[in-house]
Amino acid sequence: MRAPGQGPLEETAERDTEQAWISVIRKMDETYAELLAQQVELESKNEALEEAQAFIAGIMASMTDVLIACDLAGRIEQVNVAAERLFGRPGSALQDMRLADLIDPTSPTGVADVFAIVAQRQRIVDTDFAFTTPEGPLPVSVNGAARFDSRGRAVGVVLMGRPVGELRKAYRDLAAAHEGLKQAQQQLVHAEKMASLGRLVAGVAHELNNPISFVYGNAHALKRYTDRITAFLDAVERGATPAELKALRASLKLDHSRADLPATLAGILEGAERVRDIVADLRRFSADRREALETFDMGPLVRSALEWVAKAQMPGIETRLDLPDGLEVEGHPGHLHQLVMNLIQNATDAVEGRDDRRLEISGIRDGHRVVLTVRDTGPGLPEEVACRMFDPFFTTKPVGKGTGLGLSISYRIAAEHGGALTATNHPDGGAVLTLALPAAKRPAGASAPSRNQP
Repeated sequence: MRAPGQGPLEETAERDTEQAWISVIRKMDETYAELLAQQVELESKNEALEEAQAFIAGIMASMTDVLIACDLAGRIEQVNVAAERLFGRPGSALQDMRLADLIDPTSPTGVADVFAIVAQRQRIVDTDFAFTTPEGPLPVSVNGAARFDSRGRAVGVVLMGRPVGELRKAYRDLAAAHEGLKQAQQQLVHAEKMASLGRLVAGVAHELNNPISFVYGNAHALKRYTDRITAFLDAVERGATPAELKALRASLKLDHSRADLPATLAGILEGAERVRDIVADLRRFSADRREALETFDMGPLVRSALEWVAKAQMPGIETRLDLPDGLEVEGHPGHLHQLVMNLIQNATDAVEGRDDRRLEISGIRDGHRVVLTVRDTGPGLPEEVACRMFDPFFTTKPVGKGTGLGLSISYRIAAEHGGALTATNHPDGGAVLTLALPAAKRPAGASAPSRNQP
């Protein structure tokens, strides 16, 4: 509606004025909303900044090393609580001083040296200083670097120092801890050697017992036969009649003794040869790693290790062997014998106390490799054990029953022979340890080439 006496132009101007005021009010509302949002954001950033400052202040207060920040003119800008304690002054008093005021005249490194190093954009690393303290000059080991602004321009220097006395104490403590670790390692290695030696002695004693008992029994039989023959010969020398000799021959059972003599002597010889073979195995087992490499079949070596470990310690264990001929490798028989003994010992420990106590050992020649697997029917390998079982001193056995070095030593021996030792779980239960070694390039019995040969 138009007001009385109001023309069209006046009405249009009035509407334009109203629209302008409405626009102004909207812009004011938008500006006010933006101001509120900016204020909230500013308060949030201010709170975050205060938290960051409190966090940095807490870190600086908890530091035991002395921290000094100064500008390029050497004026101190910031220190931490450790510096206040060292110099015996509050931070406000230290900030009125220069870096040169804190460095003792006897210091091997001065302010000029600090800024010369920083000017070359180098770091100050474990540099000897002497700070002036209420107790006198204090030797300090200092690290430092230049401080840059947001544009990458050097604006100052930050120094962090630790009294040399504390460093020496830390080094002494570290050296003592290292020495203790070395002694503990030596004791553990010695314990593992003694454990291996104990298993070896028990196995060898078990193996020697059979042939020695065989020799001993046959030797007693041979002594009886010798006594009978001697008695008969004495009767012949006394001039006994044929009838007396015939009766004596029957009573002494000379015919039976004569018939049994070859078997008795063969038994003694067989037992002696078995003892000789065991001694030869022992010599190979203790062979020096500096000796020449040998080419040999892994089959007899595995059977010997099985006899020495599993059957000696756990006679009731069931063993299944699948070891064809031709598993020839080149290396140190003694060290590989120790490796296989460790694998069998580990498998034997895994099945201890279980109803199904079984070891399955098989070997194949796969191209240029000889692969030996030892499977047990134990509980298998949890993931946290499988990833660490070859680490030195890692063991799941109770204290006093294992040192954690057997499989670690085996892993090292395999690597030294150019092979690999791995562990997995069998689908039907139990663990499987797999030893892969390079197959021999020449037949067993062939001598290794001389070092002087091309």
